[in-house]
Amino acid sequence: MSQRSVVVIGNFDGVHRGHTALIRAAREAELDAQLVAVTFWPHPMSVIRPDHAPALLSSLDERRRLLAAAGVQRVEVVPFTSEVAQWSPAEFVDRVLRPLDPVRVVVGANFRFGFRASGDVETLAGLLAGTATVTGLPLVDAHAGPDSSTRVREAIAAGDLDLAGELLGRAYRFTGVVVHGERRGRELGFPTANLIVSADRAVPPDGVYAGWVTRLDPPGQPRWPAAISVGTNPTFDGRFRTVESYVLDRTDLDLYDLEIAVDFVHRLRGQIRYTGPEALIEQMHRDVDQARATLLP
Repeated sequence: MSQRSVVVIGNFDGVHRGHTALIRAAREAELDAQLVAVTFWPHPMSVIRPDHAPALLSSLDERRRLLAAAGVQRVEVVPFTSEVAQWSPAEFVDRVLRPLDPVRVVVGANFRFGFRASGDVETLAGLLAGTATVTGLPLVDAHAGPDSSTRVREAIAAGDLDLAGELLGRAYRFTGVVVHGERRGRELGFPTANLIVSADRAVPPDGVYAGWVTRLDPPGQPRWPAAISVGTNPTFDGRFRTVESYVLDRTDLDLYDLEIAVDFVHRLRGQIRYTGPEALIEQMHRDVDQARATLLP
């Protein structure tokens, strides 16, 4: 007889503290069941109302990693399309949940599903009556409001990394594959690992930050302290928005074409356009000193 599941449902963008509380409650409620997270990709709003699609806190691969770290044993990704958006609540249950053979489904108290969000926790309980228990959990409420991906995005957009970190339960992480830049950082004595910022990803405002860099493959790599620049490199009339990380005191790293994670800890200053490389180099030395003091007190 196959193992039954306990299912949590959500977008899980960023996998913040509210999400991990949901996952923990599901695990504790059904210790003998397989813990399955049902999530959606792309973000439903990008299909239903593309002009209102939010900046994402994590890629799908990063979401999988975060869910696994939170204790999820299986991630079931529902490819969200205009057809899926038309499903009734009953269709969603029949197509997605019943094949998972859940003994319990755990969702947030504000959970809505089905065409035009017509279903809620009570609807879900009725559809699964006799086969699975449905638990609707109150939202984690802290810092003058409930924990949510929206609040995390707002904190990041405002450069409030302390609040973002408290809501997430960890520093905000931006991941990507290191690209070949114009090597200006190396010429200035501060070689950087550069990540392109796509339009659908959330990043802090342009400026300089203290944080950490970790190579993701293979797993288990050490993290390095770094001074991180977000922006278009206005001193050199840059065109693309990038996240550029200088690992403190390291000029020997070759991270090109590798996936790395950049964890933002603290905002040091805004972005400034300098009159030339000399003034920029002086400021970069100050940034590095300040990053070192922040990360390695």
